[in-house]
Amino acid sequence: MHSVPIIETERLVLRPYRRDDFTAYAALFADSEVTRFVGGVPYTREQSWTRFLRQVGMWHYFGFGFFAIQDRATGTFLGEAGFHDVHRLITPSLEGTMETGWALSPKAHGQGLATEAVTAALEWADRQFPKLRKTCIIDVGNNASIRVAEKHGFKEFWRTSYHGTHVIMFERQRPLAGATAHLGQMPANLAT
Repeated sequence: MHSVPIIETERLVLRPYRRDDFTAYAALFADSEVTRFVGGVPYTREQSWTRFLRQVGMWHYFGFGFFAIQDRATGTFLGEAGFHDVHRLITPSLEGTMETGWALSPKAHGQGLATEAVTAALEWADRQFPKLRKTCIIDVGNNASIRVAEKHGFKEFWRTSYHGTHVIMFERQRPLAGATAHLGQMPANLAT
């Protein structure tokens, strides 16, 4: 079993999930504003439990997974950020990559907290898994998450459909020390 690190930022703590996080976790994924771009439908308690266990289990098998995000000042659960390899039935395949994801409570939106959490998670991942490719898929209409991805150097490499939703597939090259996360413009042939 791999231990899950605790990462502190200026405003957040990224930490292992605890069983007592589940009530807040289920409420997060029952919120239609959160799930609008994550499947499009609020999760049932059962679906949230399955997702919660998946996020915890990733650490055991891969040595990476999702972190619970809590407000550093208040201890309030705000959401999740991290990595998984969920063997999606998608072309091109993302298997074997560290698929990056994040979801925050609507009360945490618009404050730069997703950017702060993803920055911390990626810094950890770049140290621990420097050779693994980092990817993400984002609904074409999720402009806020697209901006977060682009701030971290993710570049569009493919557009496809996943479970009936049009998505953009992104990949990230690890920035060189001292370089900014934004690596420039995407090649024109990929900008479809």
